[in-house]
Amino acid sequence: MYRINEIFYSLQGEGYHTGTPAVFVRFSGCNLRCPFCDTDFADYKEMSAEEIVAAVKELNPKLSTLNSKLSTLNSKLPTLNSTPSPLIILTGGEPALQVDDALLTALHTTGMPICIETNGTLALPDGIDWVTCSPKLGTRLAISHADELKVVLTEETNPEQWLQLIQAKHHFLQPCSCQNTDQVIRYILCHPQWRLSLQTHKYLHIQ
Repeated sequence: MYRINEIFYSLQGEGYHTGTPAVFVRFSGCNLRCPFCDTDFADYKEMSAEEIVAAVKELNPKLSTLNSKLSTLNSKLPTLNSTPSPLIILTGGEPALQVDDALLTALHTTGMPICIETNGTLALPDGIDWVTCSPKLGTRLAISHADELKVVLTEETNPEQWLQLIQAKHHFLQPCSCQNTDQVIRYILCHPQWRLSLQTHKYLHIQ
């Protein structure tokens, strides 16, 4: 069983996949306690891998019951079967505390790419299609490679140290809770190896 805070369908608001439709599976619990974290770890429901997959499929417009019924009722109606699939984004909290081979095998039956957002302090199982590592100050990393490095800039953060510790294809610097955007922009202008990541979902008031 897995402790799930929520499962919802929205747009990825930050990082490389900003603007991409995704089903978010938010896990409850974390091995860190970041002051800017906005997840309520006390609120969760225990779910099996099968229940999680069912919820993900129901939210995916390509796989949902409604889309299947429309296709059956009128084959001339446009369907979503030829369009790219939304992402599955495993987030938290720290999803690596719970994500295992059994869950990944079950999620792969959806045909959807699986992404994870991790602080990098725990080893990851095989079978994840995209790894976003968002490391935190004062932690020891258990991974050295990621598809995307996303650093939240605070007064204590030295972004360059993470470039040395995490090999990634893409490097993003993000304001802390939308509060220091000007500072992040100035930093990136002086360090062009970084790209700006904004929490666009907060500006757009979507989940």
